[in-house]
Amino acid sequence: MPVSFVPSPQELLRFSPEILLTLTATALMLAEALMRPGSRTRLAALAFIALAAAIGLSAVAASDPGPAFSSLLVVDGFSTFFRVLVCAAGMLVVLISSNYLKREGHDSGEYYALVLFSIAGQCLMASANELIMLFIGLECSSIATYVLAGYLRDDRRNNEAALKYFLLGSFAAAFFLYGIAWLWGAAGTTYLSEIRRLLLDPQSGVNATVVSAAAALLLVGLAFKVSAAPFQMWAPDVYQGAPAPVAAFLSVGPKAAAFAMFLRILMTVFVPFRDKWEPVLWAVALATMIIGNFAALWQTNVKRLLAYSSVAHAGYVTVALTAMSDAGAAAAMFYLAAYALMNIGAFAVVTHVAGQGERHVELADLAGLSRRSPAMAAVLSIFLLSLTGVPLTAGFFGKFYIFKAALDSNLVWLAVLGLLNSAVAAYYYLRIIVVMYMQEPSQGLPELPAAAPGVRWALAASVAGTFVLGVAPSLVLDYAMASAPLLR
Repeated sequence: MPVSFVPSPQELLRFSPEILLTLTATALMLAEALMRPGSRTRLAALAFIALAAAIGLSAVAASDPGPAFSSLLVVDGFSTFFRVLVCAAGMLVVLISSNYLKREGHDSGEYYALVLFSIAGQCLMASANELIMLFIGLECSSIATYVLAGYLRDDRRNNEAALKYFLLGSFAAAFFLYGIAWLWGAAGTTYLSEIRRLLLDPQSGVNATVVSAAAALLLVGLAFKVSAAPFQMWAPDVYQGAPAPVAAFLSVGPKAAAFAMFLRILMTVFVPFRDKWEPVLWAVALATMIIGNFAALWQTNVKRLLAYSSVAHAGYVTVALTAMSDAGAAAAMFYLAAYALMNIGAFAVVTHVAGQGERHVELADLAGLSRRSPAMAAVLSIFLLSLTGVPLTAGFFGKFYIFKAALDSNLVWLAVLGLLNSAVAAYYYLRIIVVMYMQEPSQGLPELPAAAPGVRWALAASVAGTFVLGVAPSLVLDYAMASAPLLR
């Protein structure tokens, strides 16, 4: 398929969110050199405005859907959903980061530039229609997050987290790229729709064994990015060592974009290999849920507990992927939106309670939080109950639609085992609530200051979104259901 090097205005419009985010990130780095240290808060405001504008441009681009740059990219309901999701998550992360960076003495435009560069890569991952473009988007997002994980350069925990993330991430990226090479060797193209056409044509002469090997290599790279078993080992160490707002970002933005890649590849290219994919995804989903939930039971560090929780939730989304249906794709999209709200909200509370240097991130440090800060204890309880799947919260409908999609695809045992895993998860979520409300504060804990305006706004938006999706899930689900068939 020929590639045009002269973009049309229509193509530029369809690519405009990524263009805006990249230009703004570059401007943030340049502007920092011209600003005094005390006025760098404006850089956070500029990043926030850029993300809001990117959401607006995504909506404008969606009004004229179609391919761009010789079908390397495609703008449709699916890509628009994930563009809006990662940009909205980025806005919440920017809100909780501003006060955190000032508290730690590392407030700079570099941080917000890295966040925007990463989100630009995630938007590219969501809209790419070709494997090399998918890989480019993946690396744009990953390289920025490697740096963010070690952003506090004088903190040994940050350095260790960044090094582990970089080494393991590079290894997984090599598997993904090698899988692309094998798939190109077998099909002679890297366009997703063209590969699907060749695999459906029995006269194409595509070697099924080579394609199966390529699929296995791609699965390694994708499973690492979504922290699915057996490639989840990086998540607890990185989340625990990285700055709390960065951990919140890693648990939502890159993971949502990676699942968008996973869905597009799975529902486009490998539908002809459904019989081979289903048992593998079945096993991955179950192992991810079991490892995440049972490992979380023993954690005393709240960030590490939320990391294993994130692994378990990746398992729930993989259940929806295993269904390999439009209902499964829509359920995964809805769940990722709900998870973004409740998980960023939980990390926002941890960011505030942890204090300078993140000295108070143990479970014991939350003891008596209901007396020290009733509002923080209340909102954290809401997010934990939603993560558990309590009715009237977004988490309830998220799990409901995922397990319904599994049952509709005759994955009865996977749905049953998933529900049992949810019961296990309820223990460690409720344990945090018990500590906050039924234990006395530990000796020596400092008084909690009032939450910064950015943290308050982020928490208010997350709480509101959690309840809105728990009461009126159709606001997101209907769009997801209409977008899922576009993958085929």
